[in-house]
Amino acid sequence: MKHKYLKFFFSILILPLSIYGHSQSLDQAKRMYNEGLYEEAMPVFEKLVKQSPNNSSYNLWYGVCCYETGDFERAEKYLLVANKRKVQESYRYLAVLYSGLFRFDEAINMWEEYIAAQNKKKEDTSVAETELGRVHNLLRMQKRTEDIQVIDSVVLSKNAFLEAYNLSEESGTIVPYNSFFDKGNSVSSIVYTNQKGNTIYYARPTENGYYSIYSQSKLIDAWGDEKALLAGNNADNNYPFVLSDGVTIYFASKGYESIGGYDIFVSRYNTNTNSYLTPEQLGMPFNSMANDYMMVIDESKGLGWFVTDRNQPEDYVCVYLFIPDPSRKRIEDIEDPKELRNRALLTSISDTWRENADYTKLIKLAHTDTDQNNTKKERDFEFVINNKTTYYTLNDIKSHEARELYSEVININKQIGDLKSRLDNIRESYTKGNTSAREQLAPTILQAENQLYTLIEDATVQEKKARNAENRQLGVNYK
Repeated sequence: MKHKYLKFFFSILILPLSIYGHSQSLDQAKRMYNEGLYEEAMPVFEKLVKQSPNNSSYNLWYGVCCYETGDFERAEKYLLVANKRKVQESYRYLAVLYSGLFRFDEAINMWEEYIAAQNKKKEDTSVAETELGRVHNLLRMQKRTEDIQVIDSVVLSKNAFLEAYNLSEESGTIVPYNSFFDKGNSVSSIVYTNQKGNTIYYARPTENGYYSIYSQSKLIDAWGDEKALLAGNNADNNYPFVLSDGVTIYFASKGYESIGGYDIFVSRYNTNTNSYLTPEQLGMPFNSMANDYMMVIDESKGLGWFVTDRNQPEDYVCVYLFIPDPSRKRIEDIEDPKELRNRALLTSISDTWRENADYTKLIKLAHTDTDQNNTKKERDFEFVINNKTTYYTLNDIKSHEARELYSEVININKQIGDLKSRLDNIRESYTKGNTSAREQLAPTILQAENQLYTLIEDATVQEKKARNAENRQLGVNYK
């Protein structure tokens, strides 16, 4: 009897102690959570969510910890449990999670639900609405993913990425800013010198702290006459590269509605106004929500490079080698959302390769030093005739009929490129405009889109006719 009494006494004594211990552990975890110490708080929430798998708060906290520590698959699982119980913060985290995974349709739904929940509580929705607009832009960019061939990649230290670039003499030179100017201050930029050696382009910080792009000309034996290029936009503009035409400039910017960090833009110098046109943002997979920069196109080699820190450890970047396409053809025939995401994300460079293509020689060329005395291989376009034959200039085409047909394709592709640029500018004006301006621009956009679809269809038809004509000339049965 005495033993039973003692057992009962200790059981009722231990019960409040265990509850106290549980509460203390939860309070500590919540404090770490609020301080951003997600990795430290995660074991407690993991234990609690196993004990109470339907508890919405535990699922939210554990899901957020998983997200913040990089376990996105597990994060989605637990955030969805909280989301089913309409926990407001779960909408926001799922929206951010889906954006990072390029599942933009789902991200849009989550942002809309989050904004609706904020409206019910009469909370400020401005930040969420900005993010919603950004995701809509990301979705549009994803649908315009360019059909490029990325043939090689290399991961390097962030400070050594220029080691991957090996330009022909015709394309100029690129060196680190500090090695060119030999100044004490560390400047994270480059200096590009054109092929003639009489103009340099570079970026440096201005008085407001942002990087801005400049050029200088060679005056006898010294550099001078510094000029600021591109209008300032209270954001970093950096990593310039100018094509041999002296007019087209590629650069990276954190402004102009960048989708994340540095984005790659292109602009052209207008000799009539002595200024650059409104920069055009390149599509995916060139741009991502990470930092993407240092776009270089070697027209002599017919190759291009760009840098990104997407999916890379801190202080490391990946340099991609690709085949430039002047027409900037977009992916048109991918209906599977997952496959389109992978192409936009550049999940695997082999997904961008053409069937039976052999890029060995091009990769070797990328690492080969060339000079003006070497034979320059022209590369005006890429016209795949069959699995064994690809042409790069009109002179390559044997059939007179095919040459005439493909000349039409070139002209149509130029119209397509010009119309795409015009359409992007109109869409930008539509996005920034008021209700009246949007009503006026909507028919123009629709008309331009219909014209674009017609041109793309015409180019496809003419290219097929040209291909068939050339294969007949070669004696190849190809359709």
